[in-house]
Amino acid sequence: MRPISPDLRAIGVGIRDRTLAWLLISPTLVVLIALSIFPVFYLAKVAFQTGGGEEPHWSLGNFTRLLTDGFFRSALLHTFIYAAAALTAEFLFGLGLALLVDRPLRGRSVLRSLLLVPMMLPPVVVGVIWRLMLNPDFGAVNGTLRSVGIPTDVLTWTASPTLAMVSVIAVDVWQWTPFMFLILLAGLQAIPDEPYEAATIDGASSWQAFRDITLPLLRPAILVALMLRTMDLLRVFDHIFILTEGGPGFSTETVSLYIFRSAFRFFDLGYAAAMSLVLLILTNAISFGYIRFLDRRERA
Repeated sequence: MRPISPDLRAIGVGIRDRTLAWLLISPTLVVLIALSIFPVFYLAKVAFQTGGGEEPHWSLGNFTRLLTDGFFRSALLHTFIYAAAALTAEFLFGLGLALLVDRPLRGRSVLRSLLLVPMMLPPVVVGVIWRLMLNPDFGAVNGTLRSVGIPTDVLTWTASPTLAMVSVIAVDVWQWTPFMFLILLAGLQAIPDEPYEAATIDGASSWQAFRDITLPLLRPAILVALMLRTMDLLRVFDHIFILTEGGPGFSTETVSLYIFRSAFRFFDLGYAAAMSLVLLILTNAISFGYIRFLDRRERA
């Protein structure tokens, strides 16, 4: 009997290794398919069905309805305004806090722990706390302002069409700035000291070192933080539902709240599924843009 050649033996070992690898990751794949891929396909199926009864028909009716729905356009605009304003504020505050804590500072570890407390609270708890604090009659915010002589008659916060959006954005910034701070602080601490030492020898100012060293080396961490927060902000629901329920009127209604109302109050599941699919596509497109930009900058 001829002995098995080393090449054939290597091929057999490779096949066994690949089979073992697939067996090891199969439980994860099953969970991924069950919890992610299958629901997306089911969502698409419901989105392309219109009409009630036992036999709904397939059509693009739900998507053509989106094009003429002024409430959906308004909710989409509110979502982007909310996301852009909160993301900008969280990035600026998070970067400032990260730069502060990254320097030698007395009690830095205690400060860092305190800054992370808001992020650890459930969004529902945060919404209830701030709804009480923003109450125009007995809330802590107006009470503090009155104690320093500031009139609060017009500061109705969540009941005001002009102040409601500002209020919900401020609550989101309060809770999720620590998330941005944590990622940016990790990025700052990963930057080596050598570039700064060379810049000091060359006579560079603090602003020049920040502009030419810190920001370029921190760019990957910035993009990752912005991408994660953007994905989260586009699907915001908890804060706004508890604080304003989309009101007053329609002034703080976002796409997630409009989907909730369509599905669970008006039982228009096909239309809610169509809006969910559009929001999913927009979120993935924006995330893909972040990833492409990060990949291009790393290759440059």
